[in-house]
Amino acid sequence: MSINNAHVDVLQGQCWESTPWKRLQVGDIVRIKQDGYFPADLLFLSSTNPDGICYIETANLDGETNLKIRKALEKTWDYVIPEKASEFKGEVQCEQPNNSLYTFTGNLIMDKQTIPLSPNQLLLRGCSLRNTEYIVGVVIFTGHETKVMMNSMNVPSKRSTLEKKLDKLILALFATLFTMCVIGAIGSGIFINEKYFYLGLRGHVEDQFNPKNRFVVTILTMFTLITLYSTIIPISLYVSIEMIKFIQCTQFINNDLHMYHAESNTPALARTSNLNEELGQVEYIFSDKTGTLTRNLMEFFKCSIGGEMYGTGITEIEKGGAERAGIRIDDDEGKRSANAVHEKGFNFDDARIMRGAWRNEPNPEACKEFFRCLAICHTVLPEGEETPEKISYQAASPDEAALVSAAKNFGFFFYRRTPTTVMVRESHVERMGSIQDVPYEILNVLEFNSTRKRQSVVCRFTNGRLVLYCKGADNVVYERLADGNHDMKKISREHLEQFGSAGLRTLCLAYRDLSREQYESWNEKFVQAKSSLRDRDKKLDEVAELIEKDLILVGCTAIEDKLQEGVPTCIETLSAAGIKIWVLTGDKMETAINIAYACSLVNNDTKQFIISSETGAIREAEDRVSCTYCTLDNIYNAFSWFISIAKSFSYKTQKLK
Repeated sequence: MSINNAHVDVLQGQCWESTPWKRLQVGDIVRIKQDGYFPADLLFLSSTNPDGICYIETANLDGETNLKIRKALEKTWDYVIPEKASEFKGEVQCEQPNNSLYTFTGNLIMDKQTIPLSPNQLLLRGCSLRNTEYIVGVVIFTGHETKVMMNSMNVPSKRSTLEKKLDKLILALFATLFTMCVIGAIGSGIFINEKYFYLGLRGHVEDQFNPKNRFVVTILTMFTLITLYSTIIPISLYVSIEMIKFIQCTQFINNDLHMYHAESNTPALARTSNLNEELGQVEYIFSDKTGTLTRNLMEFFKCSIGGEMYGTGITEIEKGGAERAGIRIDDDEGKRSANAVHEKGFNFDDARIMRGAWRNEPNPEACKEFFRCLAICHTVLPEGEETPEKISYQAASPDEAALVSAAKNFGFFFYRRTPTTVMVRESHVERMGSIQDVPYEILNVLEFNSTRKRQSVVCRFTNGRLVLYCKGADNVVYERLADGNHDMKKISREHLEQFGSAGLRTLCLAYRDLSREQYESWNEKFVQAKSSLRDRDKKLDEVAELIEKDLILVGCTAIEDKLQEGVPTCIETLSAAGIKIWVLTGDKMETAINIAYACSLVNNDTKQFIISSETGAIREAEDRVSCTYCTLDNIYNAFSWFISIAKSFSYKTQKLK
């Protein structure tokens, strides 16, 4: 393959030498330049970017176009130039090759020190390097042991309905041709006779006009008729259809102005011509919500702090809910005030907490902890100049970037990150108009995953205060709150339900003060779990449970993800064409119904059937089914044992006889 003949820089002595991908071996130190592809699964050592970070695009692996951040271990940052890289000596102990793209467990042993490795230090084959001059890495998996190769499978060929019908038609024509030729050949063999001498055939085709050997006449006539009737088979039909499809793609679909997106300057692109005619025969469309029906551009829209709701405005989903109730809301009612701030990731309108006004609110301490949680509890990386107007944030998800952008606009400007510190420029904290740069030492990060549904950060203030900040799904955070303050919890729960009904994405924010003894005792267990090669994720989750408890709720956030432009009209048109549309969403039932109204998936004339059950009831039913299977297995085993004993007894009885 040509890709294996592509070249990459490999360290030889103290200089880089261009080497084909196919020559790479485990343990080679390689250099990948900007926009280049990783030739193998690499352990990320160093980067030309400060703080040992790089940006990668994983579109070839998971289809996601947003950039991902990878971070090298601080101990390996210096191995950028070949002279330094040649001094690298270490041992990598890691898991066996597997096809999991999002997990990696291992340890790097350097200078008798064991350093745990995570997916943040893994660069997978097939990904490309972006916004980074070059990186240096060590090859740990090559060829068929790379994760992308272990995920590869034989892609089944797709054939359209037209092609399948053509295949059947061609087979029918072949059968017709064969039948005609057989009948003609047999007839020729039967009716050949000397009395037709006047045709003068004997002198020219002796074998084919020979009444004495009718079998030979039949066979020869068969081939003659096949030659004569072969035009019944449309040999050029497939070629003609392929040419028509090619013209449809290149001249019609790719140049269709109705399918051109002006904002992103993106025309329609037909990647294959196999299924052109299927576009007019679609019966079902299965779609998810986020990024398909919505823009996947998250904006901080509302919040609740200390039991007080902040933010004004009406979402598209609320308009859908009003339509469901038969109430029409004009766009004028949703207009923002002149003081509203609208920038990327932030679309908020409430003067009560803007520009330091939160100091005059009933719960200024809760506001302060809320904003600090937004500014500290994340894994976002800042880019550009360290000013609020020119900085940009690189985040693993647009939600995180929106929350950090919100903290900036509330006066808690996160502008710099080092491996151990987060720098926040705080405004109006000590007094109105005061600005101070505050370093927060990041001691531990308990990262978000689909099982935990939360993220926590343990940080140390300049005065020595130890705080755990946590943000996550409402049901997960509420389970870990300390006793007391029931009124605030109840009010916040009501606010969460209101945000959910408006189609907003919600998160709860909480914190906990830690004593030095509590933290040191817990941190020992955390370090042990992080260094474990077996079940590391499970052990880290168990250790996190020990500290993520007795939390104090400070509030919740509400982020809006607007519908794509033209989605309601598009769905209405597709529905009118008789196409059935299914949409998958992780929202609550009421929110999902309002979203369905907002995107015109349903209307007031639609009959609704709600099939619902609590998670506990579903698990109980699954357990009952599992127990039933176990019981049936036990009965089967008992019967098998009884039958075997009976056969043995019968055999012995016969032997005695």
